[in-house]
Amino acid sequence: MAGPLEQLRVLELGGVGPGPHAAMVLADLGADVVRIERPDAGPEVRKPGYVDHLLRGRRSLELDLKQPDDLAAMLDLVTAADVLIESYRPGVTERLGIGPDECAQLNPRLVYARVTGWGQTGPWATHAGHDINYIALTGVLNAVGRSGEPPVPPLNLVGDFGGGSMLTLVGILAALWERERSGRGQVVDATMLDGVSLLAQMIWSSRAGGLWHDDRGVNSLDGGAPYYCTYACADNRYVAVGALEDRHWATLLAALGLAMSQFPDRKNPATWASTRARLSEVFASRPRDAWSAVFDTPEACLSPVLSFAEAGSHPQMAGRQTLIDLDGVLQPAPAPRFSRNRLDRPAPPPAEPVEVRTVLAAWRAAPRPAQSRSREGGSR
Repeated sequence: MAGPLEQLRVLELGGVGPGPHAAMVLADLGADVVRIERPDAGPEVRKPGYVDHLLRGRRSLELDLKQPDDLAAMLDLVTAADVLIESYRPGVTERLGIGPDECAQLNPRLVYARVTGWGQTGPWATHAGHDINYIALTGVLNAVGRSGEPPVPPLNLVGDFGGGSMLTLVGILAALWERERSGRGQVVDATMLDGVSLLAQMIWSSRAGGLWHDDRGVNSLDGGAPYYCTYACADNRYVAVGALEDRHWATLLAALGLAMSQFPDRKNPATWASTRARLSEVFASRPRDAWSAVFDTPEACLSPVLSFAEAGSHPQMAGRQTLIDLDGVLQPAPAPRFSRNRLDRPAPPPAEPVEVRTVLAAWRAAPRPAQSRSREGGSR
């Protein structure tokens, strides 16, 4: 059985980061995604031989949208598409003649998804930036790192992919669901600034309740608490401890050979430094994998800190086949999983562009899902 997004037709305007990631997830879930590349910007532009596996699962076209014939071909594709994803700065697609208004006139059902760092509005809307810049304004970057040390970028996972790609996907799917009732598409304005802030809702709530402080490394979830942090082991590798609840804390101490009475007030920040020092001493007495074996129990809330090279061989990762090998490249499998729809193994990134007429012929010939009636009783 095909993925749940079978027959969904997606146009992706070539970009980097959250736009391609969102398009990849849609393709993983069964959508027919076609990526539009500039003739001078194929998938191997970074260095010879490099293949961007964010581009898996879709076809690509080469179009120079500044040329009238290529622009006309792009607009033909718009008439047959369900979703368009673009990640340019505000105003770029309008200048190219493929902005939301032009596309809506050709295809009123089109969901036009725009993913940017700052958004389509606001005084910084047209500023350049990257993940680190976007999360810096939200308060999140300031919260990541050790006390007394500079903030540490959490890779580019929080801005580009958590706040950017995931919010874009939610917006697209919500707009498609609304289209089932209204018969009309709309513009989705997804930004990393908004998305990262939304991801941090629990922190904002805790802060309002006096349970979170703006100083780094002094809170329960930022590495400040000795029961929620990492510890170095004898082989200079690490374990991650997440013993937030009392029962998990009790399991942790028992496995370490420590008595609860030694730590009478573990939730009091005044005790954290001494508690961390004692636990650090114990963890440093054995290698990481030895501790992993000791804590291989359901209530331990301790796990080894694995490198990317190690991750695929862990029994849980391997048991779920969270990583798969595609043409010799280890990478994440499609997710989430469904009870009825089986997700196919993704195709590798496109090696060569296809012809516009090939895509148009397939899209126009393929049957479309049955369209329901709108609430007002009209067809759509």
